[in-house]
Amino acid sequence: MSPLPPPDRSRLASLDEHFRFGLSEAELDEFGPAVAGTLEHPEAVEELYRRTAPAPKQRQWSYPEDNPWGAWHVTTSVRESEQGPLAGRTVAIKDNVAVSGVPMMNGSRAVEGFVPIRDATVVTRLLAAGATIAGKSVCEDLCFSGGSFTSKPGPVRNPWDGTRNAGGSSSGSAALVAGGEVDLALGGDQGGSVRMPSAFCGIVGHKPTHGLVPYTGAFPIERTIDHLGPMTRTVEDAARMLTVLAGVDGADPRQPTEISAVDYVSALGRSAAGMRVGVVTQGFDTPVSDPAVDQAVRAGVDVLRAAGLETEDVSIPWHVDVMHAWNVIATEGAAYQMLDGNAFGMNVEDFYDPELIAHYGRNRLEHGAELSKTVKLVGLSGRYTFEEGGGRYYAMARHLAHQARAAYDAALTRCDVLVMPTVPYPARPLPAADVPLGQYLDTALSMIGNTAPFNTTGHPACSVPTAPVDGLPTGMMIVGRHFEDAAVLRVARTFEQAVGGFPAPPAGDR
Repeated sequence: MSPLPPPDRSRLASLDEHFRFGLSEAELDEFGPAVAGTLEHPEAVEELYRRTAPAPKQRQWSYPEDNPWGAWHVTTSVRESEQGPLAGRTVAIKDNVAVSGVPMMNGSRAVEGFVPIRDATVVTRLLAAGATIAGKSVCEDLCFSGGSFTSKPGPVRNPWDGTRNAGGSSSGSAALVAGGEVDLALGGDQGGSVRMPSAFCGIVGHKPTHGLVPYTGAFPIERTIDHLGPMTRTVEDAARMLTVLAGVDGADPRQPTEISAVDYVSALGRSAAGMRVGVVTQGFDTPVSDPAVDQAVRAGVDVLRAAGLETEDVSIPWHVDVMHAWNVIATEGAAYQMLDGNAFGMNVEDFYDPELIAHYGRNRLEHGAELSKTVKLVGLSGRYTFEEGGGRYYAMARHLAHQARAAYDAALTRCDVLVMPTVPYPARPLPAADVPLGQYLDTALSMIGNTAPFNTTGHPACSVPTAPVDGLPTGMMIVGRHFEDAAVLRVARTFEQAVGGFPAPPAGDR
């Protein structure tokens, strides 16, 4: 640990210019010794922290020799219990979630080379439940894309068609589950990143109510939209995994102070007959919708009706308008926290990772040119609107998020769940490396219109596979009331049973 050097006069002048303090030359000279005198405190904090920080766990890992679909970052075999509800089950951990002693890259050169010293809360819970961590799954660059082609070192391919994307940003998790490489996977979701790849790859993906599952130890984008959730082949496995993951850990400000424990697997045993399903008209026939996908989801609604659920079309105009709020939160908010704040920002009683902040803060600048174009768009747009508005656009977007939540809640007083397509079209071909910016952004972001609203409002939402379109999976999204994830999963399970289960991709080129 080297002493923190005091700022020289030119550095003080730069700081003065940043804050527009208007210090004179004499005042700069006067402040120099005073500023230097404050530096003993950060130095003491660093020394005290180093005395208590844990050493990373010694865990074996390797880069995969056989890497189907480019979905593994590293492989490992970490198991801490032979018993529990997940005993004998293998799980892939999205590579934005910390596993102590195992490298984490978050799909980005800006994070490459980082090895966490602590397990994320969700990792601790999975291991305590008997799961075996089989490795870290590739995700999009800093998790900001839905297209599976921005990740470093390369894209993730869809097991149903290796020329097409796997969705994102939890692309590797979806591909590994769909292809049978693991039993379960953990995903992260800020705009649909659990549900979109699940839909594109034909698996179940559940975004829990915001705050139900602790985010502690995962790389954040923006606290108000950060979620972690299960990605599985069956609804029962999603329910079993959610039962393990859910609950307050005391370290995540996204969570309420108390959450009632729920056995989501047992809740599946209750009949969904008679439940009311609202089919959100604004989720269909959008400017980017494939009519065949809309038709597949409407057919899925017919299946629910035949299974004894009541269905009706409902109109929620806020479903369209809330996307403006999400875009401001996800650009200005993420530029402020994920970029300028080196992922964590400040001013909230939260879990902070000093080692990750230091590593990423340095590498983000050294490898800025290698960041994805989606991340660069976030930085340019979000920083610009922050500088122009001083944060007022973000503040207004958060107010609108509450209004949008109230509009969905009003619909959910008449209905038990809401339904719409998860993504508007099947998986697209992976783009060429030199694709023009407009096509790049369209492939990365054009599918989020139905998923991102529920990151803004925090409602639970689950994607289940519906009838394929042109041989490729599609998804139906089921949305419920806050902390009524069990009801969402009951409807999802009813649909799964009614269609006889969900198909796996054909064996083919790995």
